[in-house]
Amino acid sequence: MGVVLSAAGSWLLAAGFASESKKEAFRKYLEASGVLEALTKVLVALYEEHEKPPIALEFVRHALGGPTVAEHDKLKKDLVELQVKYNLLLSQHEECCRQLQLLQLPMEDAASPSPSAPPANP
Repeated sequence: MGVVLSAAGSWLLAAGFASESKKEAFRKYLEASGVLEALTKVLVALYEEHEKPPIALEFVRHALGGPTVAEHDKLKKDLVELQVKYNLLLSQHEECCRQLQLLQLPMEDAASPSPSAPPANP
């Protein structure tokens, strides 16, 4: 875990964390939340790969549970297709609601007694 800790320390310095106490607090946060352990496991797995992947970041993303670039692209495409389908269904629903209202108007007019008509005797 020393490699990741030193990498985190280097990143903290590069990010502008000047104070040693801030660096230490952030390192403890990463350690307590499991980030350092997860990164260490992924980096060890990458190190132990016999054939190194051409894009190491893809390996890390996949190992941490994220989608690959291809999976991400497919999800984006699916989202666009589903949005188009949703919009079509929404417009069809709105049209059906308009038609239902038009059909209900004559029925409501027929059901309500006109003011000039005499009341029905029971």
